[in-house]
Amino acid sequence: MATIQVDKTPLEQPKHQQFALLPKIINGGIAGVIGVTCVFPLDLVKTRLQNQQVGPNGERMYKSMFDCFRKTYAAEGYFGMYRGSGVNILLITPEKAIKLTANDYFRHKLTTKDGKLPISSQMVAGGLAGAFQIVVTTPMELLKIQMQDAGRVAAAAKLAGKTVEKVSATQLASQLVKEKGIFGLYKGIGATGLRDVTFSVIYFPLFATLNDLGPRRKDGSGEAVFWCSFLAGLAAGSTAALAVNPFDVVKTRLQAIKKADGEKEFKGISDCITKTLKHEGPTAFFKGGLCRMIVIAPLFGIAQTVYYLGVAEGLLGVEKK
Repeated sequence: MATIQVDKTPLEQPKHQQFALLPKIINGGIAGVIGVTCVFPLDLVKTRLQNQQVGPNGERMYKSMFDCFRKTYAAEGYFGMYRGSGVNILLITPEKAIKLTANDYFRHKLTTKDGKLPISSQMVAGGLAGAFQIVVTTPMELLKIQMQDAGRVAAAAKLAGKTVEKVSATQLASQLVKEKGIFGLYKGIGATGLRDVTFSVIYFPLFATLNDLGPRRKDGSGEAVFWCSFLAGLAAGSTAALAVNPFDVVKTRLQAIKKADGEKEFKGISDCITKTLKHEGPTAFFKGGLCRMIVIAPLFGIAQTVYYLGVAEGLLGVEKK
């Protein structure tokens, strides 16, 4: 009777895809620098509109986004539109790298064994990414806002017959650390977290959903074509930006250290919300909303395109995963 030989060699298990950290960090940094350079003047206008408070007789320095842009350019010139860009470009690399890399990492970890990632897990991954980024975002935004709003405060002081001393980002950072320690750079961290976590919970799942709807590349990678990633970034970024604009207004006002004469001080998130509602109404929470959408849409469109094209992988000579 013939015996049947059984092959006892263990079946080869499918290899889990490795999470390539370095290329993702570099891609995030490149994307952040390119995006900020392109949209920074609009971000400056957004900051000034959000910090502007309506006077007792309804007076205001800027009537609209275009009025703010025109007056800022007339008073401070082309380079005035980039005031505060140095600290932003310096810190946007780690900020974007943390945000995009953390989201990918948590998506990687939360993906089920059958390769599925439920929408709830996508939201958790996005929220965690937003929570991690505030370590860098808070001091970056704090310093950037002082630089961006300095022109508005100086113009208001000039109208009142006063002058405001110019302070660089380095001097301001040193002063805050000297007076309050390292935590002085984290003024408004609660509001920053509220904005960034909520933004990421909305943005990343929406981007992934929209990106999956588009055509795939012909190289067999399964990735979306670049224009699809760009448009998905535009749509998801603008939607999430408008949704969290009230939190951004609160954060911006809390982080503004120097106020124009007659402008109110805020003790915290609830105090800022209460006073803003009382004196300016609910529409105040959407100040700079259009401007923020115009800023965030291309910023994340560019970021996701660079990220998904795998620029860093090309520079490093490694395979995109």
